[in-house]
Order: sequence, then structure tokens, then C-alpha cells
Amino acid sequence: MLDEKKSHVFYGLSSGRKYIIVVYSFSMYKKEEYDMQINKDMLIGDLVQAHELIAPMLMRAGMHCLGCPSAQGETLEEACMVHGIDCDTLVSGINEVLAERA
Repeated sequence: MLDEKKSHVFYGLSSGRKYIIVVYSFSMYKKEEYDMQINKDMLIGDLVQAHELIAPMLMRAGMHCLGCPSAQGETLEEACMVHGIDCDTLVSGINEVLAERA
């Protein structure tokens, strides 16, 4: 969401010359906070797009094929099953990290 542009105009006189200084300040985006929770039914492609910390956490857990086209359409539960990872433990660990960063 864009914030309004704010400007300040200053007038002055220096060495007999008039000058005008216009200072613009922008606050481009307001930070919208949300509590993100993942679940095992979410697609890998959606997860890695949802938060920048998720891909590194999945890689550390042993999922090194996040960019693979077939992985993009897999649920987290399916990917965990293929890689022999306990999905519930992974989901809870990711959610803990995301909650700390919110």
C-alpha cells in the first residue's frame, strides 16, 4: 500500500539570490504485519515464494531439489515422504521460526 508523498518547501535568500528548496520524502510501502503459518498441504512452489526463510530451511532439512519443476507442484507432505523427513516436525519448526520473525 503506497503512502502519500509529503513535500516541504523552503524559501531563502543567499548572497542576494533567491532560492527555493523542495524536499520530497516518500514512505513507499507501509509494512503490513501478518502471522504466517504453513501446513503440510501447501505446495512447495507456494512455500518458497511465501517467505525468504522457507527455502533455506527446507534445504537444511534435506530438500535440495526446490527448483525442480516437479517439486513446485508437490505438497510439503509429499516432499517429506519422498525425502524421508518427519513432516509434522518440519512444519512445527518452520512455523516457530516464522513466528519469531513476525
